[in-house]
Amino acid sequence: MILYHVGFDIIKDINLKHGRINADFGQGFYLSNNIDFSKKWATIKNDRDTILNYYDLDLNSLNVLEFKERNKEWFDYIFKNRNGNSDIYKKYDVIIGPIANDTIFDLYGIVTSGLINNELALKILNIGDAYYQIVLKSEKAKANIKFLKYEILNKEDIKNNLNEIRKIEEEYQDKVFNLLDDKVKNILS
Repeated sequence: MILYHVGFDIIKDINLKHGRINADFGQGFYLSNNIDFSKKWATIKNDRDTILNYYDLDLNSLNVLEFKERNKEWFDYIFKNRNGNSDIYKKYDVIIGPIANDTIFDLYGIVTSGLINNELALKILNIGDAYYQIVLKSEKAKANIKFLKYEILNKEDIKNNLNEIRKIEEEYQDKVFNLLDDKVKNILS
């Protein structure tokens, strides 16, 4: 399985502890299986190059959990991780599943305040295209990944992509607003 990781460093030796504990699938090394997605969501950091790292992962001997869709089980797992709860799936070497857009932070506050329920939050998270993330969670998984090469991304291409991302985010926000009931709309507007 060919995978990609975008950042500002060439990463030949991955660090499983580098990622946030409260990320979608808990702490681990996050990758994508979609090169176009990886390039589209790349960012620029002042005087640094933006690096696209390429890897090959052999899943054969690994314990893999795969969420095939954005469903209740997926939502509950992400919601618990983002809330800082203990990772209930830490027995897995690799977790694969859809990326939750970053509005989950906002949704967490809205859900915990009682303004919307988990069902509506899940509907909101199902808006837009589903892109998948592959997270290495164990030393065994780390031993099964091989660094292939890296590419320095063109800053002009990244800037053009960022403009496209802004449009996608605006469309997303409009769709979210249309899902919310009048009570929530009044509070948010």
